[in-house]
Amino acid sequence: MKKNKIFQLAAIGLASVALLAGCNSGKSADKNSDDGGEVRTIKVAYDQASKPISYIDDNGNPTGYDVEVMKLVDELLPDYQFEYVGTTSDDLLIGVEQGKYQVGVKNAFFTQERTEKFIFPKEFLGLSSAGLVLRKEDEGIKTLADFAKKGYSLAPIAANNAQYTIIDEYNTANPDNKVKLQAGDAFTVDVVQWVNEGRVDGGVMIEGPFKQQVLAEDGPYNNLKDEVVYNEFSVIKTWPLFNKKEQEFADAYDKAIAQIKEQKKTNELSTKFYGRDLFEVLETVNR
Repeated sequence: MKKNKIFQLAAIGLASVALLAGCNSGKSADKNSDDGGEVRTIKVAYDQASKPISYIDDNGNPTGYDVEVMKLVDELLPDYQFEYVGTTSDDLLIGVEQGKYQVGVKNAFFTQERTEKFIFPKEFLGLSSAGLVLRKEDEGIKTLADFAKKGYSLAPIAANNAQYTIIDEYNTANPDNKVKLQAGDAFTVDVVQWVNEGRVDGGVMIEGPFKQQVLAEDGPYNNLKDEVVYNEFSVIKTWPLFNKKEQEFADAYDKAIAQIKEQKKTNELSTKFYGRDLFEVLETVNR
């Protein structure tokens, strides 16, 4: 009888440990500051529906290229402990600006407008392939100039989306061969569906999500893999967005990410999550 009671207490103890472990799945392991001081908890917001950039895996844990790089940063910063908060793209932007989150990752491109709301660190986080989604019969269109020359229609892009800025910058530089750019109401539209249905001739999309939606066997549009194509027109640097009051933290991030890049760990993660090492073309990246 006494042994049964001991076993019952042991089982309860193990269950409690498992429950606590599950509750802390969004946190890095507890750490101690090098100088013995208090470790500051940092809330890292991430877009939880942007696979393979940032998402929640089958076990309920935050992952993706952006998140895994930030985990490496956390390992090198003993004065900080990261807590990952999955959210939407819009909430991330608002939350970081207002200080609800200290930093956010969402495959963010640099725009001058965003510098008014966020701190951009000196060191970028990663690289992203931006391209045109087209119908199979238009796969010969390789550049924005090709697309504009055809007079084709582009899927609407929200004016606060950095993809809008990219097309606007192209139009400014090419006033005689502009892409027809329309600002949408929503942050994003379902580009693959719009192109397939013929509502537009093409749309701007990031390569990673295109692969997940169309090329992956379990993708929602895998049935369209022979109907639509993705043609890259640019590789662009991506950045974490820091709250305006977090300059000290942003400086610490800079030192850590520089070391991580030097060790080629970002190259490895790019290959793991994007299927290619985008850092191989870094010398050609001008944005």
